[in-house]
Amino acid sequence: MLKQLLPPKKWQLPVIFISSIFAGLVMFLLYVSKAHSYLSDKPETCTNCHIMAPQYATWTHSSHREVAHCNDCHVPHNNVFNKYYFKAKDGLRHATIFTLRKEPQVIYIHEEGAEVVQNNCIRCHQKLLEDPKLVGNVEAHKAHREDRRCVECHREVPHGRVNSISSVPNARVPLPESPVPNWIKQYIKNN
Repeated sequence: MLKQLLPPKKWQLPVIFISSIFAGLVMFLLYVSKAHSYLSDKPETCTNCHIMAPQYATWTHSSHREVAHCNDCHVPHNNVFNKYYFKAKDGLRHATIFTLRKEPQVIYIHEEGAEVVQNNCIRCHQKLLEDPKLVGNVEAHKAHREDRRCVECHREVPHGRVNSISSVPNARVPLPESPVPNWIKQYIKNN
């Protein structure tokens, strides 16, 4: 059965050679794109794409920076499989857009992402939403909680009104690391 999958004897060497080149290119692409960083929850990962710099910069100056990172708000937390499925799907969409240079100047969250953010607002602030003092003292508290999204009133949490790179041109964000290995840098420096 395995022999049927192998190429004819005269094609084995070229197939191995081409497969090796392809595998090497894939590994290089994964290294340069810092694909491993997307498995973490570090907020600096979001700045791998320069267009996310304003969102990172405004988050670092918000009250949420001490208690919530990007994935705490923008990724589902109902189970680990859904979390990584959503990260992979959303990440591939972002990578495709950025690779093709089709990123918009102004960034808006998609409907699916907005639903995730809404669910995470409720997940983190559940006790506040059920506070008996608010329910008793705020007119139509229950209706305001259920008939709209949190960001309709709290739209500046945690990013402010920032939607584009031009809105915070001098934002201090972590600079992307060079993908060139140190041994190559040393070789170039010495020669």
